[in-house]
Amino acid sequence: MNKPTDSLIKTAIPARERLIFALDVPDLDRARHLVETLDDSVVFYKLGLEFFLSGHYFELAAELRERGKKIFADLKLFDIPATVASAVRQLAKHDVDFCTVHGNDSMLKAAAAAKGEMKILAVTALTSLDQGDLTDLGFQCDARTLVLSRARRALALGCDGVVSSGLEVAALRESVDHALITVCPGIRPVFNDEDPAGDDQQRVSTPGRAISTGADYLVVGRPIRDADNPKEAAEAIQDQIASVLS
Repeated sequence: MNKPTDSLIKTAIPARERLIFALDVPDLDRARHLVETLDDSVVFYKLGLEFFLSGHYFELAAELRERGKKIFADLKLFDIPATVASAVRQLAKHDVDFCTVHGNDSMLKAAAAAKGEMKILAVTALTSLDQGDLTDLGFQCDARTLVLSRARRALALGCDGVVSSGLEVAALRESVDHALITVCPGIRPVFNDEDPAGDDQQRVSTPGRAISTGADYLVVGRPIRDADNPKEAAEAIQDQIASVLS
């Protein structure tokens, strides 16, 4: 694999913080068990809607903070701008690092104005959507064009970054200011063509490929969570990231 050029890498981001583990589980006991199991192999955790509905979201967030972990609140806020702004202000009180907003310009602008020290990430196009899905939703352009358009607007509106697939990150780095943080879900350590069942991601990339083309952070869930040894799986991904950055 080609090594990334200096222009693609934000060297200020510690290498081991670039892996974000998606803690998508339904209850506090399972979440705590994974955090204990992963130990120092994961620094950054994504807490999404599934765990939010467990009723222990902020309890776990506080526990992660006590452990020195970073927190990505992936709630994809979408409502009228005033409500989005209020939700962002409430979330910022819990010392969260990243928060996602999945809305139009007015929602993104309201979120950016209310963020405080928290960073706002605009969702561009869900990695579970392929071109047919985008067409069904009424977008008369390909995923790359949609992601670039939304990324440029998000940065202009005061957002700190975007969530996009690893397939679009190279184009983002070519055409959007590098101040924009790029967070890439849909990361798969190995493409398993023999057993794709149960995976609803469409636009996927490997850790090394995503980092080498300019991704700042990688979101990985099932390949770690469902592994026989989650810590070993996380460390293997950390090694892939480190090998590209070295």
